[in-house]
Amino acid sequence: MFKRADNGRLSAAGEFKTGGNGGAVAGAPTDALASQGSLVYDGRLLFAVNAGSNTITLFRVHGTKLKRLQVTRSGGLLPVGVAVHHGLVYVLNAGGDGAVQGFRLEHDRLHRIAGANRSLHLGNPARPSFVLSPAQVGVDPLGRFVLVTTKTNNTVLAFRVGHGGRLAKRPVSTRDSNGPFAFTFDTQRTLLVVGVATNTLTRHRLDRRGSLRQIGAPVPNGQQASCWIQRVGNFYYVSNTASSTVSSYRVKNGKLRLLNGRAATIPGGGTIDMTASGRFLYVQNATAGNVQGYAVNDDGSLRLVTTATGLPKFANGIGMEGIAAS
Repeated sequence: MFKRADNGRLSAAGEFKTGGNGGAVAGAPTDALASQGSLVYDGRLLFAVNAGSNTITLFRVHGTKLKRLQVTRSGGLLPVGVAVHHGLVYVLNAGGDGAVQGFRLEHDRLHRIAGANRSLHLGNPARPSFVLSPAQVGVDPLGRFVLVTTKTNNTVLAFRVGHGGRLAKRPVSTRDSNGPFAFTFDTQRTLLVVGVATNTLTRHRLDRRGSLRQIGAPVPNGQQASCWIQRVGNFYYVSNTASSTVSSYRVKNGKLRLLNGRAATIPGGGTIDMTASGRFLYVQNATAGNVQGYAVNDDGSLRLVTTATGLPKFANGIGMEGIAAS
């Protein structure tokens, strides 16, 4: 954990054990889990995946302290992501066929929901390749669907959410040849999806059935291995792990446009996950073993304000993954 000063600078504030084991997908070049959302902050609670022990950990956040409340089974193999929405929690398991498991959050405890474990039918080994593992689980702002991106399967799956958080037995599948990785919503019904195969960002509309309809052409950024996305105010930032850069975008008058393909460049960084706190963007750099913080200017440009060093550097398929901020 790091403490953020008013000027965006970070200072070390402690380390806390999850009570589980780390893990990794096979062959990942910089990102051990090859996913977005492995560490999620929601109000006063923090959720962390333990990919090596097939569990997730629930913490309560007290300022710069964490209290471990629960460690529970993830409902599948190799959990890589978490999504939280109004007391419902969904965990993405990447191993084997892949699975989504739903939980109900009550009195700071996770309770498994009957009828909310759904297979993704991926047919992968227990420890899948990073290109074959699913990348993110998320819930739309209206709470209608749980979405999952599948990278080289080139699909976005949408499970309708039923009574009590139960999930439809079969998802609606939308083909996306860009290699969908991470996504975020820009309105209640429209979302932005990062294409790792084409290094693009594409805007879609989510209809009432769960299908995605593309809005405009994919917008390339000229970088390599575009994977993660983070919103800060009216701007959207995409990290490009092979280029060690961050690209900036904006949606204006319903149209997505690239502001700067290289809004930030991190030498030898292995740029992966990102998070936002106030008007600051924090970028996790796996091979550099650091986290960099940027002030977001009024025009969307970035100004480096802090670098937190001494974190584990990615090596031999093992490294840090996941970042979240209050």
